[in-house]
Amino acid sequence: MNNTISLRVADFLKNFPPFNVLRQEDLEALAGEVSIVYRDKESAIFQENEPPHERFYVVHKGAIILKNKGSNTIIDMCDEGDIFGLRPLIANESYKMDAFAYEETILYAIPLNVFRPLTQNYEAVGNFLIESFASNTRNPYAIKTSASSETNGVLKEGHTADSAVFDLQQVTYSKKLVSCTKTTSIKTIAERMTKKKVGAMLVLENKLPIGIITDKDIRNKIATGAFPITAKASAIMSSPVITYPKQMTIAQAQMAMMKSNISHLCLTTDGTANSAAEGILSKHDLMLTLGNNPAVLMKAIKRARKIKKIKQIRKGIMQLLQGYLDQNIPLTLTSRIISELNDACIKQVIVLSLETMDTPPPVKFAWLAMGSQGRSEQLLHTDQDNALIFEDVTEIALPETTAYFVSLAKAITKGLMEIGYEYCPAEMMASNPEWCLSLSQWKASVSHWIVNPGPDEVLLSSIFFDYNLAYGEKELVNQLTEHIFEETSKYPIFFLHLASGALQNPSPSGFFRSFLVEEDGAHKDFFDLKRRALMPLVDAARVLILSHKIKSINNTAERFERLAELEQNNQELFLACSYATKALLKFRTKQGLLHNDSGRFIALDKLSKEEKIKLKRTFKTIKELQELIKVRFKVTNL
Repeated sequence: MNNTISLRVADFLKNFPPFNVLRQEDLEALAGEVSIVYRDKESAIFQENEPPHERFYVVHKGAIILKNKGSNTIIDMCDEGDIFGLRPLIANESYKMDAFAYEETILYAIPLNVFRPLTQNYEAVGNFLIESFASNTRNPYAIKTSASSETNGVLKEGHTADSAVFDLQQVTYSKKLVSCTKTTSIKTIAERMTKKKVGAMLVLENKLPIGIITDKDIRNKIATGAFPITAKASAIMSSPVITYPKQMTIAQAQMAMMKSNISHLCLTTDGTANSAAEGILSKHDLMLTLGNNPAVLMKAIKRARKIKKIKQIRKGIMQLLQGYLDQNIPLTLTSRIISELNDACIKQVIVLSLETMDTPPPVKFAWLAMGSQGRSEQLLHTDQDNALIFEDVTEIALPETTAYFVSLAKAITKGLMEIGYEYCPAEMMASNPEWCLSLSQWKASVSHWIVNPGPDEVLLSSIFFDYNLAYGEKELVNQLTEHIFEETSKYPIFFLHLASGALQNPSPSGFFRSFLVEEDGAHKDFFDLKRRALMPLVDAARVLILSHKIKSINNTAERFERLAELEQNNQELFLACSYATKALLKFRTKQGLLHNDSGRFIALDKLSKEEKIKLKRTFKTIKELQELIKVRFKVTNL
């Protein structure tokens, strides 16, 4: 006779991830082991620092609040179908937060020993739980939905991109092995582990791992009196050792620990116990790495209530960037994730700045990121380029409205400076009244640049036309964009002047393909990577994409890829330009991280021959592109 209660549990669970991927027979078997837990309003399920339970929980009816005891802040609220209390399954550590019933609640308690095998039989189940735990979210895939509405597209493709990097990112493990032989006494082992501050010791024979001893082994086998402290390592070691290759990814390491219910992995040269041990990876190492997971950082940004906290988070973003570059993860993916995290930081600064104002904004407004930030190419800490648009108001109300938004912009730009974005030396920032205008005023300014394209106007438009909405009313931005295309259609000669401006940056190389370096100033004999290599590509992509009347593509590499689709006869050149842009941006980012600066000026004597060759490969592409610009827009006729 069927157990009707377990069938009801199965019918409920099958509607929610990750249970919805289980085969019916596995789901019913699991449901038969589930315990039903009732909690009154405000009663605790578990509390911070409480030892882990032998189960995790699914909310059947009611709601659960997850709360940080130290700050007394609510971290999350779980309702029907949500999972919580995963720490015992993933980390086997004491709980890091409190869980209380928000109202009368019924929970399904899932036994760990019954559920753990499913994580190895169903890859999707394991991935879901790992990602859910890493991001501290009940449903990690919900990031997609909340992002589009709350953060103007932050992690819009977020979890797909996040998961891809999560799977590719390699683990960071301890290479300083603490080892012993099988005849070493437990007393000696314990003393050495204490001195070296490690939680595990490898037992080696001829440099090969034959066993492992952990803190848990010493507690369970020595402290209980099962073996004397004078016993040899061979008496209590776990053997054979479970080994994996040192190239493991984070996701693979998490799955391996869950699969075998262990807290340490031995990494060897070829992944077997027949090759030399290279290092040990602990759950603690993994937890530190997970702290720089994009989803974790994104959630931390949204919860930040002080500018100082966002500054700390940006350090984590830079560590994430360094890790992606070290792992040679594609720049397209790296750039997208880092840019979205940076955009989220800017948005949160704006949110916090709005809270400092005495009154809410008098009308709708939009904050524009410009320049490299607007192109999603600002991976390093550089200076600010931004602007503010607000709704049109009456002439009488204009001075007061402008004063409000300039005051707001000053608070925002100050906050951005505090988290690492320096003030723009040319004051192309919304805190400057000339860059904080109504929609009509912006339209008038843009029209002046297009109709009277002198050198200054071309420079201003080249910076402004790469704008991207960072916060606020999208319709204001759409109206301005429409105006720009209407005006350029009326005055096509503007493209000629814009193309001329795109050719102002000197060629990267001189005779015999030598690097052209700065001849004087603070950076004498340095190569200006931005002005001589990146900007010719950026400026050319801008004028070409605008001449095709293509909207909403600001990223330089993506502009060239779109141009390759539009112009089949120039496809090879434009794809080469896209590649060159990514290569140069990656090179600049690496140099900036290496020297803790913007990566703009390169000391050529510090580069390897291979690095110089890679740079020079992009120069031919730049030269061909500039020739195309000259011919197409007849720049020589100016």
